[in-house]
Amino acid sequence: MLKEKLLKLREGVEGWVPPVLSEDMPHGDMPGDKIRINETHIAKASKIFPALIDEMVKTDREKIVVSVFGGSGVGKSEIASLLAYYLQSCGIGAYVMSGDNYPRRIPLYNDAERASIFRSEGLKGLLKQGAYTPDNQKVLDELWAHETDADPKKTETYPWLTFYQQYGRAALAQYLGTYKEQDYDQVNWIINAFKEGAEDIFMKRMGRSEDARWYDPVDFRKINVLIIEWTHGGNENLKGIDIPVLLNSTPEETREHRRLRARDGKTDSAFTTMVLEIEQAELDSRARFAKIIISKAGEFLNPEDF
Repeated sequence: MLKEKLLKLREGVEGWVPPVLSEDMPHGDMPGDKIRINETHIAKASKIFPALIDEMVKTDREKIVVSVFGGSGVGKSEIASLLAYYLQSCGIGAYVMSGDNYPRRIPLYNDAERASIFRSEGLKGLLKQGAYTPDNQKVLDELWAHETDADPKKTETYPWLTFYQQYGRAALAQYLGTYKEQDYDQVNWIINAFKEGAEDIFMKRMGRSEDARWYDPVDFRKINVLIIEWTHGGNENLKGIDIPVLLNSTPEETREHRRLRARDGKTDSAFTTMVLEIEQAELDSRARFAKIIISKAGEFLNPEDF
């Protein structure tokens, strides 16, 4: 039944016109999540939609899982919401699931864990290289206080800091986006339950405090497409993704977007920049597995380019 709808939709997709946005359009299920759709998001989603329909026809499934993944600020939430809305406007049920509900720790504690890993392993690196001294520790204490210990420019003044940053960064790369940080098993359980035709699935909700964790039952009886919007939506630990869609951006584009979006006027710290660079490396390594890739400028890219 779904395939018949998709084939009919594909036949007329060239003349398809995006529907006018509605106040009750679907969006991600992260508590407090707010989407701000602009013309750029609409242009990208409208371009992706025909390609998505084509890929959905190829799956020959009644229950299809799409992941929309990419770096920070690339528009995952907005474009996933638009794609779900477009599908619903064509009579195809869709649900948007936010992967940000599935880290093992709330943001505050996860940020602390990231910093702890970087600093503790950085210190071990200094010991291994014979570069740890009480004087160097005093310098680190000051750098920690100003959150500048991850700044590469500081190595010009303190050459020994290179070892600290190298070891810390390597350890952080072994944490970010892995099973240690993200609960892929639970996401895979949801994907499997959806594909097996479960009528009601309890979906996790996570707020920003330790006591803000709960599950809401969601009725999937009329849902044919599960859209997962998540930085790690292309990760190899996810099982059952039928159509990975990568919203690509360069580190420079990501930093500029975050700079413009910063509400308090502060730019990202050196540590946050490093985290984004590590996550970007993961995204680039998984790009070749994406079925659809679109640049920040709205141009389709080939997986072979990565």
